[in-house]
Amino acid sequence: QVQLVESGGGLVQPGGSLRLSCAASGFFFSNKVMRWYRQAPGKERELVATITGDGGSTIYPDSVKGRFTISRDNAKNTVYLQMNSLKPEDTAVYFCYSPVFGSWGQGTQVTVSS
Repeated sequence: QVQLVESGGGLVQPGGSLRLSCAASGFFFSNKVMRWYRQAPGKERELVATITGDGGSTIYPDSVKGRFTISRDNAKNTVYLQMNSLKPEDTAVYFCYSPVFGSWGQGTQVTVSS
């Protein structure tokens, strides 16, 4: 059974940083593309980062490029999202996603506010 469990969200001031983690289980993780999405209240879910199975390639939308970094540790079956220079508009629930299995985690809330 595919399972994705996010952690690391919280309240942070503008300009601050957070690192999200997503622990994967139930499938062979190392060769699977993984993604992070976010969804703010009243808005559609937005893709914020993609990483290939070997971690060698990453993709970001302009809204987070240069501030967010996706990475993975295949030995730990975990994908990370390092978020720097956070802005109030980054406030959202952040989700881990496996496109191969169409599976979502439960999400972790990130709130950027002074």
